Amino acid sequence: MTETNANSFSQNIYDFVLHRAAEALIQTDAADSIVLFNPAAAAMLQLSSADVLGQIPKDAFTGNLNLIRLLKPAGPELLDIKLPRDRLAQGIAQDLPEGGRIVLLHDVTERRQLESRREALIKAISHDLRNPISALNGYADLISKQGTLNEKQTLFLTRIQQTSTKLWELTASLVDLAWIEAGMPLEYQPIDLPKLIHQTVDALKSEARRKQIAIVISTQDPMPLIMGDPARLKQAIHHLLENAIFYSHSGSNVGIHAWQQQDRVYCAVIDRGFGISADDLTQIWDRMWRSPDERVRAISGGGIGLTYVRTIIQRHGGTIAVESKLNEGSTFTFVLPLADER
Repeated sequence: MTETNANSFSQNIYDFVLHRAAEALIQTDAADSIVLFNPAAAAMLQLSSADVLGQIPKDAFTGNLNLIRLLKPAGPELLDIKLPRDRLAQGIAQDLPEGGRIVLLHDVTERRQLESRREALIKAISHDLRNPISALNGYADLISKQGTLNEKQTLFLTRIQQTSTKLWELTASLVDLAWIEAGMPLEYQPIDLPKLIHQTVDALKSEARRKQIAIVISTQDPMPLIMGDPARLKQAIHHLLENAIFYSHSGSNVGIHAWQQQDRVYCAVIDRGFGISADDLTQIWDRMWRSPDERVRAISGGGIGLTYVRTIIQRHGGTIAVESKLNEGSTFTFVLPLADER
């Protein structure tokens, strides 16, 4: 292929992507004039490219202050942009080396509406369930102040308080799990797994310090990207690491390792803690199941963390497995496809 043909081929691909993309693309040059306004931008903003091209943003988008700010050199990199007909877009901007700015707009109206309905559901559950649970816990506290209790009464009262605390913690988590299991859409984007791991470990450092547990991180460098919902995957890793910390002995180590093998990425969370018996291994993924081990029962928990983890991993096209021996520790390993597999 000659250089001329190669350039023509590249230009054809560029034109195809530019005109077929669902996302709006707007570009300004060094003089702050709009030089690119693709069909998706025209449809999204309900403006004609003929009326926009060659204009400066404040004249082309009068009244849309966030879009004007987003197109300003060295301005914000991420803003919500109001669209006609009560729609909403998320705008991402970047300065260009030769001067000017490029902005991508992605319509997030439906996703934000789903998030709003989810929040409304959580608030309703908080009102209808959490208030009675809070009252139950309050009355249990009052009983303990009304006189001396015998040993069994004290034990039963403690169990009531522990159970009501678990129910309080469970309400929002159950809604979140039901939301995911119902097939609500995830936010797929390229993910740097090692970076996500480090962010999760940072969030759990204070918890680990309280138990004098060191978290050891080992990741392949470089690591290929995976596709997924970063917030959900971060929650899944958080659950696995938090369990490893909770169910380990003070002064021990917890490890998290990530590596690539062929067309898959692996991530393992390893501890040398309580471990899981062979009989319990078949039940750990069940919703609201908790081990009868007294060491586990003494730690607050609702029993849906692993259910959530498995659901999230499966929604990402992956699998998760566990190897464990009682009193020796556990290894949870999940596997996800590479970004180019999706």
